[in-house]
Amino acid sequence: MGSVTPEDLRHHDAPRVLSVSRDDGHRFGKPVVSEIRLIAGWGVEGDAHAGTTVQHRSRVARDPSQPNLRQVHLIHAELFGEVADHGFTVRPGEMGENIATTGLDLLSLPVGTVLHLGDTAKVELTGLRNPCDQINGLAPGLMKEMVSRAADGTVVRKAGVMSIVIAGGVVRPGDAIVVELPAGEPVALQPV
Repeated sequence: MGSVTPEDLRHHDAPRVLSVSRDDGHRFGKPVVSEIRLIAGWGVEGDAHAGTTVQHRSRVARDPSQPNLRQVHLIHAELFGEVADHGFTVRPGEMGENIATTGLDLLSLPVGTVLHLGDTAKVELTGLRNPCDQINGLAPGLMKEMVSRAADGTVVRKAGVMSIVIAGGVVRPGDAIVVELPAGEPVALQPV
Protein backbone atom coordinates (compact mmCIF):
# COMPACT_ATOMS: atom_id res chain seq x y z
CA MET A 1 0.00 0.00 0.00
CA GLY A 2 1.31 3.46 -0.86
CA SER A 3 0.80 6.67 1.03
CA VAL A 4 -2.68 7.19 2.45
CA THR A 5 -4.15 10.69 2.33
CA PRO A 6 -6.20 12.23 5.15
CA GLU A 7 -9.20 12.10 2.83
CA ASP A 8 -8.77 8.32 2.47
CA LEU A 9 -9.14 7.90 6.21
CA ARG A 10 -11.78 10.52 6.95
CA HIS A 11 -14.52 7.90 7.15
CA HIS A 12 -12.65 5.63 9.56
CA ASP A 13 -13.55 6.06 13.20
CA ALA A 14 -10.65 3.98 14.47
CA PRO A 15 -7.16 5.47 14.81
CA ARG A 16 -4.89 4.66 11.87
CA VAL A 17 -1.39 5.18 10.54
CA LEU A 18 -1.45 7.90 7.87
CA SER A 19 2.20 7.68 6.76
CA VAL A 20 5.57 6.29 7.79
CA SER A 21 9.01 7.86 7.33
CA ARG A 22 12.66 7.13 8.04
CA ASP A 23 16.04 8.63 7.26
CA ASP A 24 19.52 7.24 7.81
CA GLY A 25 20.92 10.78 8.16
CA HIS A 26 20.44 13.49 10.77
CA ARG A 27 18.29 15.75 8.62
CA PHE A 28 15.22 17.59 9.88
CA GLY A 29 12.63 15.92 7.66
CA LYS A 30 12.35 12.24 6.80
CA PRO A 31 11.28 10.81 3.42
CA VAL A 32 7.93 9.03 3.37
CA VAL A 33 8.31 5.31 2.62
CA SER A 34 5.88 2.45 2.01
CA GLU A 35 6.71 0.72 5.31
CA ILE A 36 9.03 0.83 8.29
CA ARG A 37 10.27 -2.00 10.48
CA LEU A 38 10.34 -1.39 14.23
CA ILE A 39 12.93 -3.28 16.27
CA ALA A 40 12.29 -3.84 19.99
CA GLY A 41 14.61 -1.76 22.19
CA TRP A 42 16.17 -0.12 19.12
CA GLY A 43 13.70 1.94 17.04
CA VAL A 44 13.10 2.19 13.31
CA GLU A 45 15.42 0.00 11.25
CA GLY A 46 17.64 2.23 9.09
CA ASP A 47 16.75 5.46 10.92
CA ALA A 48 19.44 7.78 12.30
CA HIS A 49 17.59 8.10 15.63
CA ALA A 50 17.47 4.35 16.34
CA GLY A 51 19.59 2.98 19.18
CA THR A 52 19.58 2.07 22.84
CA THR A 53 21.24 5.35 23.86
CA VAL A 54 20.40 8.91 22.75
CA GLN A 55 20.95 9.62 19.05
CA HIS A 56 19.83 13.25 18.77
CA ARG A 57 23.05 15.19 18.30
CA SER A 58 22.39 17.83 20.97
CA ARG A 59 21.65 15.13 23.54
CA VAL A 60 24.68 13.06 22.55
CA ALA A 61 26.85 16.15 23.11
CA ARG A 62 25.48 16.52 26.67
CA ASP A 63 25.60 12.84 27.70
CA PRO A 64 25.91 10.03 25.14
CA SER A 65 25.09 7.36 27.74
CA GLN A 66 21.49 8.53 28.33
CA PRO A 67 18.84 5.95 27.41
CA ASN A 68 17.10 6.67 24.12
CA LEU A 69 13.52 7.58 25.03
CA ARG A 70 13.06 9.01 21.52
CA GLN A 71 13.35 5.90 19.33
CA VAL A 72 10.12 6.58 17.41
CA HIS A 73 8.54 10.02 16.87
CA LEU A 74 4.78 10.07 16.24
CA ILE A 75 2.76 13.10 15.19
CA HIS A 76 -0.98 13.56 14.78
CA ALA A 77 -1.71 14.39 11.14
CA GLU A 78 -4.54 16.65 12.27
CA LEU A 79 -1.76 19.12 13.14
CA PHE A 80 -1.06 19.52 9.40
CA GLY A 81 -4.62 20.82 8.91
CA GLU A 82 -4.37 23.04 11.98
CA VAL A 83 -1.24 24.79 10.73
CA ALA A 84 -2.68 24.98 7.19
CA ASP A 85 -5.46 27.11 8.66
CA HIS A 86 -2.69 29.59 9.60
CA GLY A 87 -1.04 29.58 6.18
CA PHE A 88 1.58 26.83 6.62
CA THR A 89 1.94 23.77 4.40
CA VAL A 90 3.36 20.77 6.23
CA ARG A 91 3.39 17.33 4.66
CA PRO A 92 3.98 13.91 6.25
CA GLY A 93 7.63 13.37 7.17
CA GLU A 94 8.57 17.05 7.04
CA MET A 95 8.45 17.46 10.83
CA GLY A 96 10.88 14.56 11.23
CA GLU A 97 8.30 12.09 12.49
CA ASN A 98 8.49 8.37 11.84
CA ILE A 99 4.73 7.82 12.05
CA ALA A 100 1.90 10.24 11.29
CA THR A 101 -1.38 9.13 12.87
CA THR A 102 -4.97 10.11 12.28
CA GLY A 103 -8.01 9.83 14.53
CA LEU A 104 -5.97 9.80 17.75
CA ASP A 105 -5.27 12.64 20.20
CA LEU A 106 -1.66 11.66 20.87
CA LEU A 107 -0.92 14.68 23.04
CA SER A 108 -3.58 13.76 25.62
CA LEU A 109 -2.30 10.22 26.22
CA PRO A 110 -0.41 9.50 29.46
CA VAL A 111 3.17 8.30 29.88
CA GLY A 112 3.36 4.53 29.48
CA THR A 113 0.53 4.27 26.96
CA VAL A 114 1.19 1.40 24.57
CA LEU A 115 0.19 1.83 20.94
CA HIS A 116 -0.29 -1.39 18.97
CA LEU A 117 0.62 -0.61 15.35
CA GLY A 118 -0.36 -3.02 12.61
CA ASP A 119 -0.09 -6.75 13.29
CA THR A 120 2.72 -6.99 15.86
CA ALA A 121 4.54 -3.69 16.53
CA LYS A 122 4.11 -1.90 19.86
CA VAL A 123 5.55 1.39 21.09
CA GLU A 124 5.37 2.84 24.59
CA LEU A 125 4.97 6.61 24.91
CA THR A 126 7.77 8.24 26.90
CA GLY A 127 7.03 11.95 26.47
CA LEU A 128 6.46 14.95 24.26
CA ARG A 129 8.72 16.14 21.50
CA ASN A 130 10.19 19.44 22.58
CA PRO A 131 10.07 21.49 19.37
CA CYS A 132 13.26 23.29 18.39
CA ASP A 133 14.07 26.29 16.20
CA GLN A 134 14.88 23.97 13.27
CA ILE A 135 11.11 23.95 12.66
CA ASN A 136 11.41 27.53 11.40
CA GLY A 137 13.74 26.17 8.70
CA LEU A 138 10.74 24.36 7.24
CA ALA A 139 8.73 27.60 7.25
CA PRO A 140 9.57 30.87 9.04
CA GLY A 141 7.14 31.34 11.94
CA LEU A 142 6.09 27.67 12.09
CA MET A 143 7.71 27.24 15.52
CA LYS A 144 5.09 29.57 17.02
CA GLU A 145 2.45 27.10 15.83
CA MET A 146 4.16 24.23 17.67
CA VAL A 147 4.26 25.89 21.11
CA SER A 148 1.43 27.89 22.64
CA ARG A 149 -0.09 28.62 26.02
CA ALA A 150 -3.32 27.17 27.38
CA ALA A 151 -5.86 29.43 29.09
CA ASP A 152 -4.29 28.57 32.47
CA GLY A 153 -0.84 29.64 31.22
CA THR A 154 0.70 26.19 30.84
CA VAL A 155 2.88 25.56 27.80
CA VAL A 156 1.28 23.38 25.12
CA ARG A 157 3.71 21.52 22.86
CA LYS A 158 2.10 20.22 19.66
CA ALA A 159 5.04 18.69 17.75
CA GLY A 160 4.18 15.09 18.58
CA VAL A 161 5.17 12.41 21.03
CA MET A 162 8.20 10.21 21.53
CA SER A 163 8.27 6.48 22.24
CA ILE A 164 10.34 3.36 22.62
CA VAL A 165 9.74 0.11 20.74
CA ILE A 166 8.61 -2.74 23.00
CA ALA A 167 7.61 -5.19 20.24
CA GLY A 168 8.93 -5.22 16.70
CA GLY A 169 7.09 -5.45 13.42
CA VAL A 170 6.30 -3.77 10.14
CA VAL A 171 4.15 -0.62 10.12
CA ARG A 172 2.44 0.65 6.96
CA PRO A 173 0.03 3.46 6.02
CA GLY A 174 -3.54 2.40 6.76
CA ASP A 175 -2.58 0.11 9.67
CA ALA A 176 -4.92 0.19 12.65
CA ILE A 177 -3.71 1.66 15.96
CA VAL A 178 -4.98 0.16 19.20
CA VAL A 179 -4.45 2.18 22.38
CA GLU A 180 -3.59 0.40 25.65
CA LEU A 181 -3.64 2.82 28.58
CA PRO A 182 -1.32 2.16 31.54
CA ALA A 183 -2.64 0.97 34.90
CA GLY A 184 -2.78 3.39 37.80
CA GLU A 185 -3.05 7.15 37.99
CA PRO A 186 -2.30 8.70 34.57
CA VAL A 187 0.84 10.86 34.32
CA ALA A 188 0.77 13.60 31.68
CA LEU A 189 3.45 13.52 28.99
CA GLN A 190 6.36 15.91 29.55
CA PRO A 191 9.17 16.81 27.13
CA VAL A 192 11.86 14.14 26.76
